[in-house]
Amino acid sequence: MTNIFIKQLYIHPIKGLTPQAQESVFLKVGHGIPGDRAFALMYKQNIADSFHDRVPWMKKGNFAMQNDWHSLAALDCSYNEISEELTIKRKGIELLVADTSTTTGRNEISTFFTGYLAASYPSPGISKRAPLQLVGSYNKTRYQDREAGHISLVSQATINNLSEIAGKEIDVRRFRPNIILDGTSAWSEFDWVGKQIKIGKVLVEITARINRCLNIEVNPSTGERDIALLSILKNNFQHTQTGVIATIITEGQIRNEDVIEL
Repeated sequence: MTNIFIKQLYIHPIKGLTPQAQESVFLKVGHGIPGDRAFALMYKQNIADSFHDRVPWMKKGNFAMQNDWHSLAALDCSYNEISEELTIKRKGIELLVADTSTTTGRNEISTFFTGYLAASYPSPGISKRAPLQLVGSYNKTRYQDREAGHISLVSQATINNLSEIAGKEIDVRRFRPNIILDGTSAWSEFDWVGKQIKIGKVLVEITARINRCLNIEVNPSTGERDIALLSILKNNFQHTQTGVIATIITEGQIRNEDVIEL
């Protein structure tokens, strides 16, 4: 029997911005992965507390995201956990380096993204809302789409199947997963819903399929909408779902190439 294993781990330090590949992550009960969606770009009129690293979880409509602002994907944003600096590049050109631990640095980041979106076109039906304010704190806060802490998983075979149907290679980063699986058949992760699985030495429960939005149609390198993946899913599978979410039952460290036990 072929082993199912972790092909790649990702976190997204700032909600709506660039995924960052990881060698290992910690799975925390009731939270998910500390450092994943730890920060967010919040529409400033929705912030009641001026101490921005204490803004609690809120619904995704309060934040700027790629679903509404596809041009965010054109930016290459990297967060350094040690220096606490965010570096923003576009097409290899450095646009900003700012310290997320200082008021000055957070204001520089907020001002940059406020201006960037002011010059961008949102998705149909989305009004331009500004200014933005960086909120959150690495390892403490989280701004996932769901209030219950979770992680997301998708199999490489599922993405390969979609690539075959679309007639072009689909970058898995469109789906913004935490865990990419290998060694399993396409769409088989759907069969795990309602079951507990072991990732390395950590026990998780698969709770639901993931309903997708326009974000999966955005090229994660260019920021352009270039593949009508929602239509492809609807026409071929009569749904718009890929991947699954899981809650953490027992916490611990997981690593690339860890085996999945069903």
